[in-house]
Amino acid sequence: MAALLGDSPLASEAVITDVRDLLSHGEEALAFDTMCSWIYEDALPLTRQFHARLVALASEMETPTSVQRLDELLGD
Repeated sequence: MAALLGDSPLASEAVITDVRDLLSHGEEALAFDTMCSWIYEDALPLTRQFHARLVALASEMETPTSVQRLDELLGD
């Protein structure tokens, strides 16, 4: 999850810090959902490769709703 955060298109240091804090407290699912929510809210473009990593982690964590609609942000 930390590697995914490092590769994410998030630019807000406040959001990145919040996600890291959640991770440090063992709240991995909440951290993942927060990261995905901010990516969607800020309409940050995603590569197909990064999107696939998000979908795979959502499946592994059994949180498919975290990545709903993120496919709308795929770049060409």
